[in-house]
Amino acid sequence: MSNEQRRAVQALLRERVPAVAGIGRLFARHGHELALVGGPVRDVLRGERPSDFDLTTDATPDQVLTITRGWADKTWTVGIAFGTVGLRKGDAIFEVTTYRSEQYDRTSRRPDVQYGTSLEEDLSRRDFTVNAMAARLPGYEFIDPFGGFDGLKEKVLRTPGPPERSFSDDPLRILRAARFAAKLGFAVAPGVRTAMTDQAERLEIVSPERITAELTKLMLTPDPALGVDVLVQTGVADQVLPEVSRLRMEADEHHRHKDVYQHSLTVLRQAIELEPRYGLEGDLVVRLAALLHDIGKPRTRDLLPDGRVAFHLHEVVGEKMTKRRLTALRFPNEVVKDVSRLVALHLRFHGYGEGEWTDSAVRRYVRDAGPLLSRLHVLTRADCTTRNRAKAARLAAAYDGLEQRIKELSEQEELDRLRPELDGNAIMEVLGIPPGPLVGKAYAFLLELRITDGELGRDRVVQELLRWAAAEGIVPPPPAEPDGD
Repeated sequence: MSNEQRRAVQALLRERVPAVAGIGRLFARHGHELALVGGPVRDVLRGERPSDFDLTTDATPDQVLTITRGWADKTWTVGIAFGTVGLRKGDAIFEVTTYRSEQYDRTSRRPDVQYGTSLEEDLSRRDFTVNAMAARLPGYEFIDPFGGFDGLKEKVLRTPGPPERSFSDDPLRILRAARFAAKLGFAVAPGVRTAMTDQAERLEIVSPERITAELTKLMLTPDPALGVDVLVQTGVADQVLPEVSRLRMEADEHHRHKDVYQHSLTVLRQAIELEPRYGLEGDLVVRLAALLHDIGKPRTRDLLPDGRVAFHLHEVVGEKMTKRRLTALRFPNEVVKDVSRLVALHLRFHGYGEGEWTDSAVRRYVRDAGPLLSRLHVLTRADCTTRNRAKAARLAAAYDGLEQRIKELSEQEELDRLRPELDGNAIMEVLGIPPGPLVGKAYAFLLELRITDGELGRDRVVQELLRWAAAEGIVPPPPAEPDGD
């Protein structure tokens, strides 16, 4: 890096992040070093304006609290055990961390955090060179001992030291490599990819919660499919998302089924493109469902007599597999439930064909989707990856038709609140039965009647309930009418 480039970077940092100059002068007056470090420096060099500021210092956390007392508008210490103090000054948020080195021993799930002695040592322990750049404050002197500036220009992820040592020190960095590749649109250097493969089993010592936090960040990047592919190609997915790796099934010799793995990545990308249309930008549930919707296919693959390949009930199998995997990763219960449900529903549209949708079919579709309807719209549309333009246009038109039917019927009925015309109390009164399982059974019958036939009015519904109850032996059948002789 030339001196001219270094001066240009220094001027750019001074212009784009003026908010850190004041705290830099404050630390200097107290005889301590302070530097803007990591993501904010990287983002400024990429043309972005950081909203929060990561800072590193030779001051201990207690000294940071003393230095900033009376300067900061607010202070928080939730990260103090890891050497971090949070500060707010006006609208600016600062996280000040003491120089440190962090690593796992061979068996522990908790990293051992030790304080370092210099900025250069702190940078040497960071995950990637693009995150190991700093600006000494208050003068904004640009510090780049490991070539992060070149990594940014080349769009390549490298580690400050040997990647084997970096990943061994902190195995979670293996997942961060995929996440930053997806976030920044960068390639992963060959040596880093090799180390990811070699060190993948080290992820066993990392807690599921930390793995899930990293996977969540990955899925919310602009192109998570890129990051997922890095995990799969390096074998890391075998440790954290083995079901996705198994999507790379051998195609039959006549290639009569799609490459399920590439199809899933395409669905994920198409779902992200569709998110704004439905007000679902950055929706974790949609993205996980798009990635996992076909994970039941390897277990259900069947070669038919005519040479075609079928995956009967793969959505049912996939729902169970999704629930198991996301539960093992300790995703929130609501995320597990919603993603699994979308996997189960992702073929529901195709079960109705491309013809005219009846009122009962529309009601059932809306009822089954429940609060996931918009997400199901995204997943179903994204799941069309055919290269046959005529077929793709047909499917899109058919789904347009379904959404229009939902809109029309919603104007006549409360589709999102479908319920029988008799509640539980009314059912007990009509049938003369006490609370219990029979009431639930009767309610389910009336709900099905409501979905199939629409609103019938109380008198008709009572008649249908009595007829059903008689057939079930719950009440005696009505007396036969006289024949008139």
